[in-house]
Order: sequence, then structure tokens, then C-alpha cells
Amino acid sequence: MESKMKPLFLADVEHGSQAGARRDAILAMQAAGKEYYPLIWHLFAYRPQATDHLSRFTQEIMRGECSLSPGFRELIAAFTSWGNRCPFCSKYHVAVAAEMLGQTQEYVWTVVRDLEGSPLPENQKVLLRFVNRVNFCAQDVTSEEMEPLHEAGWSDEAIYYAITVCALFNFYNRWIGACGVHPMSEEAHREFGARTAKNGYVPK
Repeated sequence: MESKMKPLFLADVEHGSQAGARRDAILAMQAAGKEYYPLIWHLFAYRPQATDHLSRFTQEIMRGECSLSPGFRELIAAFTSWGNRCPFCSKYHVAVAAEMLGQTQEYVWTVVRDLEGSPLPENQKVLLRFVNRVNFCAQDVTSEEMEPLHEAGWSDEAIYYAITVCALFNFYNRWIGACGVHPMSEEAHREFGARTAKNGYVPK
């Protein structure tokens, strides 16, 4: 059974899945009559010899051992995606961040949409302000801008991961936007966000 979602812009990509875990997951969702599943799976399934590396890279950046918590990395992903006007990634990673931070989605949306008015601690606002600058003005960043981050308690490792998460989701936002990965229902974003929070980014 086909999904009721709008199709990708690239029919050959949507229907040209090669063997692999993502293809198996797509077929399982379609066989179960699922109305929604993440269309980004098709982008991974189309060329697994390339995208399997991307899954592992994403897993390491988002879940690897680091002083910056996985939940906060998910918040950076959602914040970056909102800034880039990517509805799929914004909704998806708000859901993941809420699960991993032990917060409501409403709390995460407040941070994403109105950082300064949000209840986020000031030291975390400092880092997200920097992420916003990386997102829009990366080539203008200077070494002096590391000083307030260090003063707020962030290590070079945490700053490195914050920059890398922002950069990674700039790739994802453009990849899925141009290929036509559409948002799912609110319920589906919650469901798959919870799955990602639990299982990570490498398909089992």
C-alpha cells in the first residue's frame, strides 16, 4: 500500500530504493498501511553505499560521547532547522529534543521560536546565539567570539559539536527541502521523534 503523503519531487528516487535497512523499513511501513513515515528514508535508501556513511556520521555527531548533551544537540538541530525554514526537520527534531530533554514540545518550540523570551538558562542562550550566527554568518565568525562562550562555561569540544550540528543540519535542511520531503502529521512527528530519541540514527 502506498503512503497518502505527497510524493517526493523525484519519482526515481522515491521508487528506486536499493536493498538495505531503510528500504526494508519503507516496505514495512507501506505494508502496515501507515499514512505517514519519514520521506527522508527514501533519500537514504536510494544510494545506501553513500548514505550509510551519512547515517553513521549523524549518529556520532548527535549521540557520540561529548560534554554537550544529546538533548541539547537535538535542540540545536531544531533551532537551526527553524532558522532555515525547514518544516520537516523543525517538527521532527523538536519532537526528538523534547523526548531527550524530558521537556514538553511546547517548551522546545518556545526556545526555537523565541530564544530571548524563552526560559532557557542564559549560558545555553549564549551558545544558541552563537549557533544562529554560525547558521547565517559563518564566514564572519572571529576567534574573539569564542571568549563569551568560554566565559559561559562552554569548552572547545562543546563549541565544536555545536558548530558541527549546525553545519550538518544546514546540509539536511537543503537536501530534503530541494528533494521534496514533506512534513508528516503532528502525531507521526511525535511517534518517529520518540523512536529516534530511543534508537538513534543508524537503522537497526
